[in-house]
Amino acid sequence: MTRSRTRLEAPRLAAVATTVTVLVATSLYSATGAAAADDPSVPPGTQATASAPVELDPNDPDLKLPDGATLAEPKVLDIKQVVEEQSGDERREDTNTEVTFALQAEVLFGKDSAKLSAQAKARIGAIAEEIKKQNATRIRVFGFTDNLGSSAHGDVLSRKRANAVHAILDQELNDPNVTYEVRGYGEQYPISDNSTEAGRKKNRRVEISFPRTAS
Repeated sequence: MTRSRTRLEAPRLAAVATTVTVLVATSLYSATGAAAADDPSVPPGTQATASAPVELDPNDPDLKLPDGATLAEPKVLDIKQVVEEQSGDERREDTNTEVTFALQAEVLFGKDSAKLSAQAKARIGAIAEEIKKQNATRIRVFGFTDNLGSSAHGDVLSRKRANAVHAILDQELNDPNVTYEVRGYGEQYPISDNSTEAGRKKNRRVEISFPRTAS
């Protein structure tokens, strides 16, 4: 009787094993399918955790300044905002303390010339209005060229162009309290690569800068 019972139970064990195998396979398939979703709702690795943040001991000596040490004076970092026309003809830079306008020479003068066009005078007039808005009384007008031609020629041309822009600003502002610093730097201080025409075009410019109104 014992042998007969053993032989009868063997098929039942096989059936159970088969059922377990099917369940495991089904679970694995479901897990793989979930992991392969094309648009998961939460990016991998960003799931929230239940663990609490690490607590810091405010009395920990490693968190204290050494004896005799002091913190540096707080200061406002200088933030620069740059707005440039899509054509690149004009660029404005704003920092916490200063405003700078850079006008490409092509929109102000003819080739190798220091004579301003009517359009150029209108652009300079708009900058004069911004100077009035900022109540600025110290203005810098700097001229620059590319590195083509002789350095001496670039120095002279950039100075003449700066003088021409200064004359229009002085006329527009008509304020005896305003002082000017006017210089021609020639090919010094390029802002772009002089090995390309696009870069040289950016370097041929006149910059007008003045302090911002304190806020």
